[in-house]
Parts: sequence; C-alpha cells; structure tokens
Amino acid sequence: MAILRVSEMREMTNEELMEELSNLRSELISLRAKLATGGSIDSPGRIAEIRRTIARILTVMRERE
Repeated sequence: MAILRVSEMREMTNEELMEELSNLRSELISLRAKLATGGSIDSPGRIAEIRRTIARILTVMRERE
C-alpha cells in the first residue's frame, strides 16, 4: 500500500479518508503484533511511515471541521 501525499488526501472525501484511516490502523496493529510475538517485519521503517500518514489524515480531517 502506497503512502498518500497531503495533496492527495485533500482531494479525497471524508468517507475515503475514514476508510484509509481504518486500513492503516489495522495494518499498524498487525505489524506491532508481529513484532511483539518475536517476529520480524520486512521494512522496520514502515511502522513510522504508517504513524505519520495516520497523523496527516487526522490533520486534514481536523482542518475540514
């Protein structure tokens, strides 16, 4: 899954942003669970990347309020 740019996020509807937010949160949970059980993930930087994207989505949604 590619990480979204802020300009792409601003073009999306609130429903699309909520869906993307849900997908990213579930992916983050699964990656954290994999690490917690002693497994290794393909790209360790992916967790930070997902966290930043979630923050960007929430920021764009807050701007719209």
